[in-house]
Amino acid sequence: MVESSSLCLLVPSSALQQRMSETMSTNEEKKLPLNGRRAIPPNNSNDEENEVPEMEAFGLIPRGFNPRDYLRVEDIYMFKDPHEINKQEHHTDKYYNPKLIVRRGQSFQIQIYFNRPYKPETDQFWLEFLMGRYPQQNKGTYIPILVGNVLKPGQWGAKIIHRENNSIRLSIMSSTTCIIGKFRLYVAVLTPFGILRTRRNSATDTYILFNPWCQMDAVYLDDEKEREEYVLNDVGIVFHGNVEDIKSRSWSYGQFEENVLDACLFLMDKAELELSGRGNPIKICRVASAVINSRDDNGVIAGSWNNTYDYGVAPSAWTGSVDILLEYYSSKQPVRYGQCWVFAGVFNTFLRCLGIPARLITNYSSAHDNNANLRLDFFLDDEGKVDTRLTKDSVWNYHCWNEAWMTRPDLPVGFGGWQVVDGTPQETSDGMYRCGPASVQAIKHGHVCFQFDSPFVYAEVNSDIFYTKMEKNGTQVVESIDTTHIGQLIVTKEVGGDGMMDITAEYKFREGSDEERLALETAVMYGVKKQSIQDTTYQPQTDVEMDFQAQKAVLGNDFKVTVTFRNKSRNSYTATTYLSGNIVFYTGVTKSEFKKHSFSAKLEPSSSSSFDIVIKSSEYMSDLLEQASFHFFVTARINETGKILAVQKATVLEIPTLRIKTKGELVAGKETSVIVEFTNPLKQTLENVTLRLEGPGVLRTIKKQFGRIPMNSTLTWEVKCIPMRPGLRKLIASLSCDALRHVYGELNVQVQKP
Repeated sequence: MVESSSLCLLVPSSALQQRMSETMSTNEEKKLPLNGRRAIPPNNSNDEENEVPEMEAFGLIPRGFNPRDYLRVEDIYMFKDPHEINKQEHHTDKYYNPKLIVRRGQSFQIQIYFNRPYKPETDQFWLEFLMGRYPQQNKGTYIPILVGNVLKPGQWGAKIIHRENNSIRLSIMSSTTCIIGKFRLYVAVLTPFGILRTRRNSATDTYILFNPWCQMDAVYLDDEKEREEYVLNDVGIVFHGNVEDIKSRSWSYGQFEENVLDACLFLMDKAELELSGRGNPIKICRVASAVINSRDDNGVIAGSWNNTYDYGVAPSAWTGSVDILLEYYSSKQPVRYGQCWVFAGVFNTFLRCLGIPARLITNYSSAHDNNANLRLDFFLDDEGKVDTRLTKDSVWNYHCWNEAWMTRPDLPVGFGGWQVVDGTPQETSDGMYRCGPASVQAIKHGHVCFQFDSPFVYAEVNSDIFYTKMEKNGTQVVESIDTTHIGQLIVTKEVGGDGMMDITAEYKFREGSDEERLALETAVMYGVKKQSIQDTTYQPQTDVEMDFQAQKAVLGNDFKVTVTFRNKSRNSYTATTYLSGNIVFYTGVTKSEFKKHSFSAKLEPSSSSSFDIVIKSSEYMSDLLEQASFHFFVTARINETGKILAVQKATVLEIPTLRIKTKGELVAGKETSVIVEFTNPLKQTLENVTLRLEGPGVLRTIKKQFGRIPMNSTLTWEVKCIPMRPGLRKLIASLSCDALRHVYGELNVQVQKP
């Protein structure tokens, strides 16, 4: 008897499926604008909605029909508070958002209260999740869910796990390929004369995100410590400076802060990514790398590399992503201004917020090569000086991009895992300023034929520097080649700490190894242009070596640099040596030459000799740029042979830091004071100074302007705040004014439970 009753239910349920999909299509047909090319307009806004009827009749309704006679939904309880089961089990309890947020491919619970006890023999109801203006079942934007007896892993379904009085508790499983975004939830009840639905209620809206904890998800990451770092950590470290003098600063990603999730979903609407494509992390990364920058699509951040930041914020002044994303979400206009670490910081927030594991990468001595030919050309004039007119390529002291973790079903096996994505506008890709996702594994092995943008990233970490002399008759003579300068060090923040992790070996084999040669040959075979040395006459001077070192120096002080020669031969040589000191942007582009110095060096046989040159602060202070970067070129002509030695080196001055202190211990929910101090070390007064302070879970960004800070005087700023979240938190501060930028301070604080 029992079996037959469950059998007879199967018939209506398949008819029901038919009804359900008809329902959605008939609702839509009424008001669609005509378009000869497609039946339905593009569905690329998560924000737009369609009207869903509360009573949907199957035909004429008899006069005595009263909806109140049938099963009716009185209330739906979503278990959406941070301490309740759904957000706890789905690792979404940190989101500062009152709605339900779950991860795909994992079950969650809701409780439905009816007007009377539910009778499975006669009552029929189902759930409907809808997204966008034109929901369709085959696009994954209309999802009807029948209540069954079992939940299949990775597929949509629901089953009753508890019944009590007029309520039932459901366990709902979402698909592992489900679209990411905000769904609207309806409960539909079948009556003989039509379908009764719950009224539109935004309190039951459900966000569904990627799930790195689920083995069947494309972004599955198997290490819990890595998931905590790459998905749940809302603060990170940006490594900058240069390879000889690595500097670090904290960045607040703030992916759980109020409205940030909605802002991130808005970016996909802005990029007009079809809703049906939003379950695919490859597509999401590709469109996001374009929309993070404002070139060609009015995206989030406008870049500026020219040291003037009128009507905007200097890139160095930002302390995190939240202000930028929220400003863009409200104004819909590009936020001014950013440079590479700002694009990367905001991109990281976007990825972690949606549940894609992500990390921020720094590549020291990054090649910005205008024609992806694996060689950077520095042209020398007759005297051996670099000719800035002819030299178009540049070496960035460092460049920041991101890696996102995902499978790559579009590539052969073995190329999943970390993928390079870069939101900094450098070169166009398929007509837009974007880069990636490019498989790190493919870059390492030279398989640059695989999409997207692998040759560009390969060149950033593998190019050679050619010093070429232009002869009067137009021939080019290669004087020197540096094969080790580019991509010397590639780093990211370590898992679970603030230290640096060297990941150079994930991008390239050891310099000079057989594997490295093979990877290079593979890259060339797949179309990376590499000019062979044979094309040009090149006989270097091998018996003399030249090296260059700069003393570590504090901004505003004098320092010395040293040129050292090692003559390994039995001959005496004289070297006419030329040093050029340039103030540069961190991108390696010269602003001005502030030091010219030439001298003649006598090189005795089989010996070393060193020559010191003093750099005075008065020579560089007036023109100094915000990252206090210098670039030195040293060229030496061995007079006896006519050969040229060349070396270049970037150096960065020590910039003073901010000090942050707190008064007493920090307790969640109790007011406390944070004090920021700064002493002006320069021999000048600082004017129009802006201070910023933020700390996720402790305080939202606060800004304050100060008119002037005289030399050697100390500024003190006290801020009152109420920490919200207990645990280990980080406070981050920055100071910015025209004369001094890139001034940071940070403090780790323990917020106690009340």
